[in-house]
Amino acid sequence: MKTLALLSLLAVVPIWAEDPKIFRGEIADNQCAMNVHSLTRSHKEMLKGKAMGNTSESCSRMCVQHYGGHYVLQDKDNVFNLDDQERADQFAGARVKLTGTLMSSNTIHVISIEREK
Repeated sequence: MKTLALLSLLAVVPIWAEDPKIFRGEIADNQCAMNVHSLTRSHKEMLKGKAMGNTSESCSRMCVQHYGGHYVLQDKDNVFNLDDQERADQFAGARVKLTGTLMSSNTIHVISIEREK
């Protein structure tokens, strides 16, 4: 029975992981980044009304904390889900350099995040 469980685990989990890659972009909320309430895939429309604050940081935090959003990494054309929401929260609205491994479902396993200089 243990052998069967081990074999089925090996069939699902790859034996080697992909090498980490560097991703760059903004730590945003999925609602603005995916056009849920923004036609420009940005915080511009939401910030005009002042109800979401006056910065990308305040807008992202408001969407995550109060409207069911989650943090993503948004570059020019791509939006990646992030598996470490607590770490992403520290960089809400900031342009970052993120090191991680791209997993299935367009999710990045976060290894490190630092602000872009």
